[in-house]
Amino acid sequence: MLLLESEHVRVFGCTDAPGDLTHVHRHPASVMVTLTGFDRRLVAGGPDLDVALPAGTAVWLPAQRHSGRNTGSTPTHTILLELLDVPVEDRDPTVLGPGPSQS
Repeated sequence: MLLLESEHVRVFGCTDAPGDLTHVHRHPASVMVTLTGFDRRLVAGGPDLDVALPAGTAVWLPAQRHSGRNTGSTPTHTILLELLDVPVEDRDPTVLGPGPSQS
């Protein structure tokens, strides 16, 4: 669900159920905030990446292309803030998932 969009940022609320699979899609550099526990397998043509994050976690996500499956036993709810002004890096397309968290 789109919550806000401007020339600088796009903010989505994302929910899914256990077992749900997304189609392959792209994100610009983003910040993701988990409102519930988050268990997901990300796939982008390289090795799969299993990600487990507790509720209330904020992580930096470099620009990426992937599909994902909710591998947890509960629905997930996240807020994704896509940063439209951040230049896209020339990244290895097999690099997936959260980058280092910022304290």
